[in-house]
This record gives sequence, structure tokens and C-alpha cells, in this order.
Amino acid sequence: MSLSLRQLVLSLTLLAIGGGAGLLGSRYLPVEKRPFQQVRTVPLLVPPTSAPRLPTEVSRGAAGRSSDRNFIAAAVQQEGPAVVRINATRKVANQIPEAFNNPLFRRFFGSEQPIPQERVERGTGSGFILGRDGRLITNAHVVADTDTVQVTLKDGRIFEGKVVGVDTVTDVAAVKIKANNLPTVKLGNSRNLVPGEWAIAIGNPLGLDNTVTVGIISATDRSSAQVGVPNKRVNFIQTDAAINPGNSGGPLLNADGEVIGVNTAIRADAQGLGFAIPIETAARVANQLFSKGRVEHPFLGIQMVDLNTATKKEINQETNLNIKQDTGVLIVQVLEKSPSDRAGLREGDIIHKINGSHVKKASDVQERVESSAVGSVLKIEIKRQGKTQTLTVRPGVFPSEELN
Repeated sequence: MSLSLRQLVLSLTLLAIGGGAGLLGSRYLPVEKRPFQQVRTVPLLVPPTSAPRLPTEVSRGAAGRSSDRNFIAAAVQQEGPAVVRINATRKVANQIPEAFNNPLFRRFFGSEQPIPQERVERGTGSGFILGRDGRLITNAHVVADTDTVQVTLKDGRIFEGKVVGVDTVTDVAAVKIKANNLPTVKLGNSRNLVPGEWAIAIGNPLGLDNTVTVGIISATDRSSAQVGVPNKRVNFIQTDAAINPGNSGGPLLNADGEVIGVNTAIRADAQGLGFAIPIETAARVANQLFSKGRVEHPFLGIQMVDLNTATKKEINQETNLNIKQDTGVLIVQVLEKSPSDRAGLREGDIIHKINGSHVKKASDVQERVESSAVGSVLKIEIKRQGKTQTLTVRPGVFPSEELN
């Protein structure tokens, strides 16, 4: 079937300017495995100028940015200098089998070669600079069990970093290097993220420095239990931007080049899934670590579950709570002598509001409590046996034995 010259030009134009999403999507299929397909031109139904295309630059310009550079390159150029590589070294005790100390074993194999009592482990992660005075943020698991780390900037400079503090509950750590006038990142807002927005990750995965990956925000408010790390108190951002070991502690950026999260390779089996700690949580924890060297997490002492038709039926079958409604946040356990116990909260209470704001999920309650302060006043509105009550609870300090 022959095509007019005009149809051919318009078809090629559509392929040139409308293929942005397809180009990015090609990273999921290696070139050598991509089957050859015959390109078939079709008549255009809309003018080529209305075809979707990627933005060429963000509104906040940077010196030297060319007009044809895409927004990903612009974001990386803007924030990349503030992303660092962190090399951590830690000593780990060897587990020596008891048989090695058996006299019979030593008689046959000799005891001249001493068995080392400990070994040295080395790991690599990422981080980014919050302050021009050398304040950095990274993941707690990157710098765990070490006091000093090696920090390498993108320009090649190497510094010794002091681990100021580590918070295992949120997997956030604060590191300080002795330097001034450093490049810093610009912090964004993760509270209004919508699935489908662009997400850009920068870090050092598998030892490959300054690696950039791109994807979208896949979901928000993923609870620690959903992610598979119930010992954490974080509502994670989920992304399909590739995050591998070594990316941990690096920034997750939005299309404007602002940091919206701290990447964490928290699950080794996450194939095609990445998670990030919201920047508001990470920055709040880091500020406490820099100022006090530790973090006091508010603690209520309750176990909660999201109510729906299925959970209501299951709870009513297994307990004598006799739940009537199928929405809200149900308290299924109150720890003895906890702040909630002292305030009068009971199993079977259904939480509706905290300080006048509605809560729909257990993660909402956790977020409100986490953003409060130890000893502050929380007015919790509940329904108990069909009647509405408001109780005043003062959060305590999260028990230290649960932090490890």
C-alpha cells in the first residue's frame, strides 16, 4: 500500500516525538532479547503537535542547562553533586564451632594456627548532603555497628565521616564530615505524591558509582507490615525505579529534582519493586540525631487492625468483641501499663479521630502518633459499644528493647 509524501512525513514525526514513554519503557527488556518488529505506518487521527512528549527541562533553570536536555538529566545535574558514596567497615565476631576447642581435634590437626576471633566486613551504600557544613543522611543499615565511614563525593574528594546517630526504627542514620561550602540537595514534599508520577533514583548500586535509574511512583503509604519489615515504623513510598544493594541511603527525586525520599534496599527479594522512606520522616529523624544523637519515638502501646467486612467477620468468630461496623481502626490489644492502658483505651475500641482529624487506617494512626512528641496531648475519639467517647493520651517513649 503506497503512502503519500505528506502521510509518510507525519507518520515519522509521530514516531519521533510520541515515543518518549516507549523509550523509557525499553529498559525492562534487554536489547539483545527484543524481537524485531516491522514498523507499520498508519494515518494520523490527530495533529502531530498534540502527541505526548516528555518535558525538556524543569521550570527552575540551572546555569549551563541546554534547552534540549530532558528533565531527568536536569534533575540529576542539579542534585547529583550532593550524592555521596559511603564505604563502611565493621568487625564481626566469628562463630567458632565448639569442636575446634576439643583436645582430640587439636591433637590431630594441631593448634599452631590460631582461629581468628573476628572478621572484617566491608559494605557500600549511598547518602546525600543536607547541609553545606557536612551533614549527611543515609540508611541505618549502611553504617550499623561502625563509628566512622569513608565518604566519597562525586568530585572525587574523600572524607572520614563520623556516624552521629543511628535510628533502627526508621532505618535512618546521620553522618558528619569536616567540610564546608558543600553542594546540597533540595528537599521536596512527599505528602501529596500520586501513583504514576516520575521517580528518579541516584546511588551506587553494586559498587557502580553515580548510577541513575528512573521509573514512577507505584504506590504510597505502604505500611511496614505490607513491605515485610514489621519492626520498622515507616509508611514507605513504593517505586519501580531500580533500587539495588548500594542504592541504600541515596535520594529518590521527583521530576523537579527535589528529594522526596531516601531509597532503601530493605528487601533482598524485591524484584522490580523499590521502597523509599518519605523525606519528611527521614529529615525529622536526622535532625533529632544531629541535635541529640538519638531519637525518642512516641509510643501508645496498642495493636491495631483495619476494619473491613472480612476482618470484622473473622474477629467476631474468634473473639467475643461483637464488632458491629466494618470501617475504622480497631484496637485488638492494649499493652499493660502502657500510655493507652493508663488513659483508659480498651480492646474493641474503634478509633475515628485523633486531635479532631479523621483516621481511616492503622497507618494513619501510626503517622499521627509518630509526628507527635513524647508527652504531648493526643485527644483520641473512639466508639465503644456504639457510644462515642474522647480520651486523652500522652505518648510515652518507644521501649528501647524493641529498637534492636
